[in-house]
Amino acid sequence: MTEKTGAKNALSYADAGVDIDAGNRLVDMIKPLVKATRRPGADADIGGFGGVFDPKAAGYADPLLVAANDGVGTKLKVAIDTGIHDTVGIDLVAMCVNDLIVQGAEPLFFLDYFATGKLDPAEAATVVAGIAEGCRIAGAALIGGETAEMPGLYKAGDYDLAGFAVGAVERTGLLPRPDIAEGDVLLGLASSGVHSNGFSLVRKIVELSGLGFDAPAPFAPELSLGRALLEPTRIYVKPLLAAIRATGAIKAMAHITGGGFVDNIPRVLPDALAASVDLDAVTVPPVFGWLSRTGGVTEPEMLRTFNCGVGMIVVVSPEAVEAVTAALAAEGESVMRLGTLVPRTGEGVEFSGALAL
Repeated sequence: MTEKTGAKNALSYADAGVDIDAGNRLVDMIKPLVKATRRPGADADIGGFGGVFDPKAAGYADPLLVAANDGVGTKLKVAIDTGIHDTVGIDLVAMCVNDLIVQGAEPLFFLDYFATGKLDPAEAATVVAGIAEGCRIAGAALIGGETAEMPGLYKAGDYDLAGFAVGAVERTGLLPRPDIAEGDVLLGLASSGVHSNGFSLVRKIVELSGLGFDAPAPFAPELSLGRALLEPTRIYVKPLLAAIRATGAIKAMAHITGGGFVDNIPRVLPDALAASVDLDAVTVPPVFGWLSRTGGVTEPEMLRTFNCGVGMIVVVSPEAVEAVTAALAAEGESVMRLGTLVPRTGEGVEFSGALAL
């Protein structure tokens, strides 16, 4: 015998905190954003169970596929606390595609994952608009994603992001190259600020400062502190692809993310070589001086936590410095000559000079 369920027990998914209709509204809102990222190889439509990309249509003859995934970290907490959601999507794309270009790979397509406790379609659409803008800057198609509404797992107003990027490089163009040698030169490309690493420390320093995120930023008083700290991560893809294609002279690159100079540069060097970096040559944005002074953060800690003004390192032979610098400058990059590769006797990075903090 079965017992009829009373109306008071007729629960729905919405009663449990998941609004399917809100998810469908979000998909409708972001379809134009996704279509704007169209590129050869992808029609950039969404709504199916998977995204499709055709490498042949992208013009590759013998490609290797390169994949990367990342998030935005606790920079998201600043976005949530300030209600500024239009730039963290750019950060999400940047953290993934900058990891592809260091291997010589052109980003082809991107997928995102947005998780929250209670879906706000307008807020989520603002985030996805940033993701679409990041894809446009990188030349990658946004071919799909996932929105997860998980009440009880995230606090009200909180959300998290993850991104997944796939790129391609012709087999002969994979970086780093095997001919990296003593005497090769390190070129640094300017960052836009803190990018998307070290924000647990940044938030602690803001707390110590006693400033609210709506206060004028001490290092950029024309902006609020929250807006200044949310300056998005620079996407280096198109300038670096242009320099690679124009010169054929880039031997290696290192994306300066978590771990700073200390941990990231050695990842692309042979075991027998170290990077000798002249810190006097680094143009340090004012935000880093403020963070260092306000938090009492030492120079070694700054160098291992933050990019300190250099978001990307490029390794070239001495003979190629002028050509590569010119190619990058033509694409709008600020290039710093930071040092050379030397025989390794200890750590993977040796410093001289001092940061202008």
